[in-house]
Amino acid sequence: MQKLKTTLVYILSIAGFLCCCLGIGWIFSLIGFLKANSALKKAQQNPDDYSNINAMKSAKTVALISLVISGLIGLFVIYVVVMIFTNPEFACEFWNEALKNIENNPGVQEEGVEFYRNMRDEACAKL
Repeated sequence: MQKLKTTLVYILSIAGFLCCCLGIGWIFSLIGFLKANSALKKAQQNPDDYSNINAMKSAKTVALISLVISGLIGLFVIYVVVMIFTNPEFACEFWNEALKNIENNPGVQEEGVEFYRNMRDEACAKL
């Protein structure tokens, strides 16, 4: 009996979770989901030849959950970026809040704070 290789699917799913806040996690999750789906189709043709079909089904579920979460966060990131570039009021408020958070962070150097001040001033000047 052969074993389906679930490790790669799990690694891609975890990479998807880890990269989801960057908006690119869905890429890894989608690859993992497609690999799991392909392996399951192959296993369903000859189920007696494979011993861990249920493990691959679990890996596919993890990949699907990672894909959904990463996709939703990716859409949110796209929404925020579009709003910053198309809505001056949103951009001004966004950079004001970012500046407040940065100023309250003692680990940020003045150059970092200055960057956010410049972004805020630039965005709010468009109002």
